[in-house]
Amino acid sequence: MRIAEIFYSLQGEGRLIGLPSVFIRTSGCNLRCVWCDTPYTSWRPEGKSLSVEKILREVEKYPTRHVVITGGEPLLAPDLGHLAAELKTAGKHITIETAATIFRKLPGDLFSLSPKLAHSTPWKKAPGRVAERHEAQRLNFAAIQNYLDGYDYQLKFVVARPGDLDEIEAVLARLSRVDRARVLLMPEGTTRRALAARSGWLAEICKQRGFGFTPRLHIELFGNRRGT
Repeated sequence: MRIAEIFYSLQGEGRLIGLPSVFIRTSGCNLRCVWCDTPYTSWRPEGKSLSVEKILREVEKYPTRHVVITGGEPLLAPDLGHLAAELKTAGKHITIETAATIFRKLPGDLFSLSPKLAHSTPWKKAPGRVAERHEAQRLNFAAIQNYLDGYDYQLKFVVARPGDLDEIEAVLARLSRVDRARVLLMPEGTTRRALAARSGWLAEICKQRGFGFTPRLHIELFGNRRGT
């Protein structure tokens, strides 16, 4: 598997926020979000090819049972199923973070689904085929529904402006049996200042509509740095 980094930190987003976790970050992505905070896994993929056995040895160095497999888009990794099965055998709790454009049956305790909204499409940054390909792939309702039906999940939307709520509601309307308590809204931003500017009004929207709010704890604690 091509791995950008393996590191030990606190989960910064979602239902398990604050828990010490080992992060396995795969490299490679089928999307090109304009605000991507890990361009070294998407726009300019980096990383080393590591065997599943080597990854497991790295994970065992850290004193936690919580493992987060993230990316990039980890569902692209051919050996992801093997890795997840070995982690389960080792007694780990597995969170898989995905944009949910791809569905695969995998061992996992929590699927953190992050469908991308229209503001993610890089129309100005990369006009032409890159933006068009991203726009065509960013929402796969069949894949999202398969995860909702078969796994414990959270639906996490990156929100840049209040108008994004109309699109979020439109996405949810096309899905069945969505638990709104598992829908989490997260302010877009990679600096403390940007997150603070959006968090107040977004929290109020969550209160009004019954959604969960998730901060980006790792940004607040460590800044936008790799390995955190």
